[in-house]
Amino acid sequence: MPSRWDEAMELALHAAREAAGHGDIPIGAVVLGPSGEVLATAGNERELTGDPTGHAEVLALRRAAEKVGEWRLEGCTLVVTLEPCTMCAGAIVLSRIQTLVFGAYDEKAGAVASLFDVVRDPRLNHRPEVRGGIMADECGALLRDFFGR
Repeated sequence: MPSRWDEAMELALHAAREAAGHGDIPIGAVVLGPSGEVLATAGNERELTGDPTGHAEVLALRRAAEKVGEWRLEGCTLVVTLEPCTMCAGAIVLSRIQTLVFGAYDEKAGAVASLFDVVRDPRLNHRPEVRGGIMADECGALLRDFFGR
C-alpha cells in the first residue's frame, strides 16, 4: 500500500541514482516545504566534489535554506533514501526540520534508529517527527546493487 511519502521518495531515489552515476554512494534527499512543495533535492556529492560533508541530506538542507532565505526550516520535511548518519542527524536537528522520512535502515552508521537516536534525544532543543522504512526495499536494493558492483 503506497504511503503519502512515496512520491517524494521517488524523487529522492532519482537523486540517488544520479549520485551513483558520478561514483558516489547512491543516497538521495528531498526537502518539502510546509505545503508539500519541493524546495530542494540532492544526491551525495562527496566523490564528485571531494567534500566530506557532501552528504545528500546536508546538501538538500543547504539548498532549501537558500531558497527560503533562512536556516530555520520549520514546517519542512526531509525525505532521504537511507537513515541519516550522526553528522546529518545533527544537521536535521539544527535546521529545525519538522518531519524526517527515511527509506532503508543503516545498521552500520544510522543515527536515527539503528545505532543512535540523535534526532529524538530529549536533551536537545528540537526533535522532529520520524517515519522510517518508507520504500525500504527499493532504497536498500539501490545500495546493495551499488556495493555489489
